[in-house]
Amino acid sequence: MPTVTVQPEGVVVELRAGETVLEGLYRAGYAYRTGCRRGGCGICKADLVVGDVEYHKAVADTVLPAAERGSGTCLTCRAVPAGDVCITLRNDRLRALHPLLAFRPSSTPVGGTGPDLAGQTGTHLAGGTGSEN
Repeated sequence: MPTVTVQPEGVVVELRAGETVLEGLYRAGYAYRTGCRRGGCGICKADLVVGDVEYHKAVADTVLPAAERGSGTCLTCRAVPAGDVCITLRNDRLRALHPLLAFRPSSTPVGGTGPDLAGQTGTHLAGGTGSEN
């Protein structure tokens, strides 16, 4: 399964097949500034640092023009990673939506460039079985 890394926090979350960046981070207990969650407003734009994403649902050119796509901007509510990706959020940081889920480190720590929300470096979250919902 692909992973999404959010910098500078260094948080790594394993995504399920076909899951968007936003869905995976939310399921893992994280939140950040979003709007419509349907690709119509652009509030959830993030900078794609590494990797590629696909859009399985339509995204309006007025929300994400070709020039922005080409420069590495993605809509996290619609972006489905084609493999492992790394993003940086715009004007926001990850927040613990469900602290008990968000701070559940696995046995495979991942080095990050800064502390995550628990004050530890590189928290790695497994995709889970769905029992955490």
